[in-house]
Amino acid sequence: MTQFSFHLDATDQHTSARTGRWVTPHGVVDTPAFMPVGTLATVKGLLPDQLRAVGAQMVLSNTYHLALRPGAEVVRELGGLHRFMDWDGPILTDSGGFQVFSLARLRKLDDEKAVFRSHIDGSLLELSPEKAIQIQQDLGADCIMCLDECPPANDVLDKIRAAVDRTTLWAQRCRDAQKRDDQALFGIVQGGINEELRTRSAAGLVPIGFPGYAVGGLSVGEAPADMYRTLDFTVPQLPCEKPRYLMGVGRPEDIVEAVCRGIDLFDCVMPTRNGRNAMAFTSQGPVRLRNAVHRNDESPLDPECECTACQRYSRAYLRHLFVAKEMLGGILVSLHNLAFYQKLVRNLRNAVNNGTVAEFRANQLARWQTQP
Repeated sequence: MTQFSFHLDATDQHTSARTGRWVTPHGVVDTPAFMPVGTLATVKGLLPDQLRAVGAQMVLSNTYHLALRPGAEVVRELGGLHRFMDWDGPILTDSGGFQVFSLARLRKLDDEKAVFRSHIDGSLLELSPEKAIQIQQDLGADCIMCLDECPPANDVLDKIRAAVDRTTLWAQRCRDAQKRDDQALFGIVQGGINEELRTRSAAGLVPIGFPGYAVGGLSVGEAPADMYRTLDFTVPQLPCEKPRYLMGVGRPEDIVEAVCRGIDLFDCVMPTRNGRNAMAFTSQGPVRLRNAVHRNDESPLDPECECTACQRYSRAYLRHLFVAKEMLGGILVSLHNLAFYQKLVRNLRNAVNNGTVAEFRANQLARWQTQP
């Protein structure tokens, strides 16, 4: 694990926000950082060069989906995920644990493994902790995740407790199964929004000694205030000298609030999924481009953005693309949204380094008012 190191550069005096540098075999990630989601070894509609141009440092792909197609063995034989998708920066692969939650209707679960019925052709996929690690070793990502059970936010406490204990059991098995020393394996803290169960999860995982820790099981239906409260009592239980990753989050305001609570890494499909559906994140708040108010609007999508969509095209043109069902609309707004997210984390890093996080948070949240 000598190819990895995490260096804290600055910590805000008034919040728990911090900046750092996470060194991986494929480059340095400046934190806080946002990872675009490339579930199937591609960030939908965008080239790797475009991701680099907007400042993306690291991307995420998914174990479950890549195991189904093209197959982890295919990726391994073709030189690994970096070569396969032409991305030479760091990559993180999720373990498939979220699919234990999102595809509950298609799987069976016990302490040994999860068994999925493929959503593509109905074939069976067995995903044990050992299998999840083997798939991720074949894929060759820099950062890999333990297989975990993510319970619904509104589940009963007994079921959430059982998920916590199963996640801890699986984490040890994942650690024991890991053979490659050029991959950082993260443990995942579960426990819903319950302080006792989050404490139980962290207490089970931290002694295993992972090089990083993730907070899972949030942004799955709970109110934002409950998410922030959960981070308040969960993050302090994780080692301060290791990177902390909040999985699947999220909205820009959630990222700001989570950074203020000590989170370093984020991922979410929201920038690209919303971009494909004509919703743009801007410095003034969300813009819904299908609204008629943009029909004759010559102004840029976001005057404070330097991406191609904002520098070369008007809101009227972007709206036209969506109304006409032209694929370029989704590409341009996805590109813009990722540029917006990368600028947001850059600005957060600057605010931490300058000691102005509280002011940045107050000013930014005030500006994000709903736009037509």
